[in-house]
Amino acid sequence: MTARAAEVLAQPQRRGLSRIVPFLGPAVIASIAYMDPGNFATNIQGGAQFGYTLLWVILTANLMAMLIQNLSAKLGIASGKNLPEVIRERWPRPLVWLYWIQAELVAMATDLAEFLGAALAIHLLTGLPLFWGAVITAVLTFALLSLQKRGFRPLELAILGFVLAIGVAYLVQVVLARPGPAALGGFVPSFAGPESVYLAVGIIGATVMPHVIYLHSALTQGRIPTRTDEEKLRLARLNRLDVVLAMGFAGLINMSMLAVSAATFYGKGIADAGNLETAYRTLTPLLGPAAAIAFALALLASGLSSSAVGTMSGQVIMQGFVNFRIPLWLRRTITMLPAFAVILAGLDPTSTLVLSQVILSFGVPFALVPLLLFTARRDVMGVLVTRPLVRGLGWLFATVIIGLNGYLLWGAFLGHSAPH
Repeated sequence: MTARAAEVLAQPQRRGLSRIVPFLGPAVIASIAYMDPGNFATNIQGGAQFGYTLLWVILTANLMAMLIQNLSAKLGIASGKNLPEVIRERWPRPLVWLYWIQAELVAMATDLAEFLGAALAIHLLTGLPLFWGAVITAVLTFALLSLQKRGFRPLELAILGFVLAIGVAYLVQVVLARPGPAALGGFVPSFAGPESVYLAVGIIGATVMPHVIYLHSALTQGRIPTRTDEEKLRLARLNRLDVVLAMGFAGLINMSMLAVSAATFYGKGIADAGNLETAYRTLTPLLGPAAAIAFALALLASGLSSSAVGTMSGQVIMQGFVNFRIPLWLRRTITMLPAFAVILAGLDPTSTLVLSQVILSFGVPFALVPLLLFTARRDVMGVLVTRPLVRGLGWLFATVIIGLNGYLLWGAFLGHSAPH
C-alpha cells in the first residue's frame, strides 16, 4: 500500500478514488479519540438536560479538531518525525523529561476511561460482572493491537470497521428516536442557563485529546516517502482530506448522540441520564430493545478501538520523548491495572470517566503549544510551514481550549461536576 501511495503521489494527473484511497487512514485512527466513551457521557447528558441547544457547540469543537489534527499530520509529513521526537531534539533535557512524565500520566488517564467504557458495554450486553467485562476487553484489545505486526493498513482497516459500527449503531438510534425539525435550532449559538454553559465548556474544552495530537504526527511520519517539495505539498493536501472526512464523520456521530438523547430523554424527567448505565436501561422502555443494544454495541466499539489507540499513543510518547521502547503487550498490561483497580474498588465507572477527563484537560496545553510553535517554524516544516491565517486561528483555538480546560479544572477543584 505504501508503494502504491508513493506511485500515486508521483503521478498528480491521476484522478478518482484510486488517487485518494491509499492516503486515507491516519485520521481515521485519530478520530476515535473524538468518539470515545467520555464523549458518550457528555453528549447524552447535554441532550437529556438541554435538548438540542448545544448542537452548535459540538460543531464548533469539531472545526477546532480538524485544524489541530491537520497541523499534527503536517508536522509528521514535513519533518519525518513525531511531535515528541521534535520536542526531544529541540528542547532542554529537563523540560523534555517533564513533558514525558505528564504525557505518560495523560496516556494512563486516557486508557482508564476507554478501557472502562468497553468493560461497561460488555457488562450491559451480557450481564457479566464488570470485572469479567474488563477481562474480555483486555483479550480483545490485545488481539486488536496484534494487527500492528502486519503493518499499518490492517489496524487502520480494523479501526475503520469500529468507526463504521458506531455510525451504523447511531443511524439505528436516530431512526428509532426520530429527532424533530427543532434540532436545526440547535445550530444557532445560545445557552439555557449557567449549567448549559458549564456543559458546553466540557464539550469544547475536553474535545481535543493531547494523546491523539502526539499520535497523529507519528501516524504520518515516514508513512509515505516523499522525494520533492511538490510531493510533500500534494501529500499534505490528501492528508487534509483524510482529516476532514474522518473528523467530519466523528462530528456527525457526536451530534447524533446528542440529538438522540434530546429526542429520547429531554423533558421526560429522567434523573441521571448522563450516566451510561442509566441511559442504556432507559432506552429499552422508551425506544425498544434495538435502541439499547445499538447503544451498547456503539459503546463497545468505541471503548475497544479507543483503548487500542490509547496504547499506541503511549508507545509513541515513550519512544519519542526518551527514545525507549517496551513491548506493546507490556504497556497494555501496565495501563490496564488502574482500570482493574477502579473496578475492584467498586467505584462508579461513569464518575471515573469524568475524573479521567479532568486529568486529560491538564495535558492539553503541553501538546498544543509546542505543536503550534513548531508548525510555524520553516526550519522544521519547510514548504509546509503554516500560513499566518492558519497560525492565528490555531492560537485562537488553543487559547479557547486551554482557557476552557482551565475552567473545567477550576470547577473540579471547587467541587462542581465536570463534564467530559
